[in-house]
Parts: sequence; structure tokens; C-alpha cells
Amino acid sequence: MTTNGRKLVLFDIDGTLLSAGRAARESILAALETVYQWSGGADGHDFSGKTDPQIVREIVAQKVGPAIFEERLAKVLEVYLEELSRRLSPELVVPKPGITALLARLAQDPGVTLGLLTGNLERGARMKLAPPDFNRFFTFGAYGSDSADRYCLPAVAIERAGRLTGRVFSGKSVVIVGDSVHDVLCGRSLGVRAVAVATGPTTADRLAGTNPDVLLESFANLDRGLEAILS
Repeated sequence: MTTNGRKLVLFDIDGTLLSAGRAARESILAALETVYQWSGGADGHDFSGKTDPQIVREIVAQKVGPAIFEERLAKVLEVYLEELSRRLSPELVVPKPGITALLARLAQDPGVTLGLLTGNLERGARMKLAPPDFNRFFTFGAYGSDSADRYCLPAVAIERAGRLTGRVFSGKSVVIVGDSVHDVLCGRSLGVRAVAVATGPTTADRLAGTNPDVLLESFANLDRGLEAILS
């Protein structure tokens, strides 16, 4: 079955839907120290738009050696999630401007299927979405636990949406919403619509350089946000 005008809208989490302070960054560093006995910092490391396994690789793979890195990767991700569940207090999770109203309106639209497209491991994603009650908007998604390569995730999300709805989503019927250059670029080979929002650490100028279909400062203006996604 074709989409018949329906939209598949895939949201990034960190910097797009919400911020969670430094809980994830601190949890990753704690896990690296526990599993790899590595205690360096990551203040100069850009986590934006990357999968959790990719972040771990970039920080320590060269320092501990590829063999030890691969051998202990599953364990470090397990410890990371344990640390995150302990550190992620509800008051740390702050929805981005306008996003709650935007999700509520999109969820009410029978022509919209909502999903997640995030580098977070699925369990970590659900932890972050729980405090603002955003899990109710997303029954499925594609996660860093599906692939360490962020650029593989749009196809995973589209396939899952097809199984869930019985529809074939392709091209501009798929909308990826995110705050990083990787959010804009990861679906380009599939011809999707990219809506960039400058509510994360990536500047609007840098996002503009990736030529998204639409670039917004935020979703504070509900009508403008809906137009950007549904146009």
C-alpha cells in the first residue's frame, strides 16, 4: 500500500526533543573507567548525532586497542545503561521549547506516523523520554542498539514503520527532524525531507551548511513547526 499522502516523521532525541544535562556523558565516562580502566575526559568530544557505540569507539578504541575494545564493548554499553538509570533524575530532563505541543498535534493527525531516529541505545532512549511522558508518542524507532552507524538507521526506521502500518514510506513522505549535521545528512541517500532545528549544540550556521529542507531556530512557534514538517 502506498502512503496516500501520509508522513513518517522521525525524531532525534538529544538536542531535538529534550536535553538531559551531562547525565549521558558522565555515564559513558564512568562505564569506560569501570570496564576499560580508562579515566580520561571527553570535554572536547562532540557527541552530537552519533550513536552510543560510535561515541565509545571514538573515545577509547585507539587507546585500549581494537581487540580489547571489541571484546568489552557489550559490557561497557551495559554498564553505561546502569549508570544512566542511576544518574538520570527526572529534573535533569528538560523538553525543548514548543516540542510538547508539537508532538501532541502530530500525534492527533491521522496522516502522521511518529517514530524515533536516534543514536541512543533503545533502553537509554526510553529512559530519557520517560520523565516528560514522551514515550507515549513513539511506539517504534531505530536506535544505536540497531547499528553503530547512524547512516544505517533511517532504512531501519522506515522498514519498521512499513511493518507497523502496512504502508511503504519513501522519499519526501519521510521527514527526519534533528539538531545535528548527521540528522540532516543520514537520510539524504534515501531522498527524505530533513528539518533541522538549532536547539542543540550545533549552530544554525553549521546546520545551514548541510542544506536541510527547512532550518528552524526552535519549535516555539507551533504553526511554523507543523508547516516545516508537514509541508
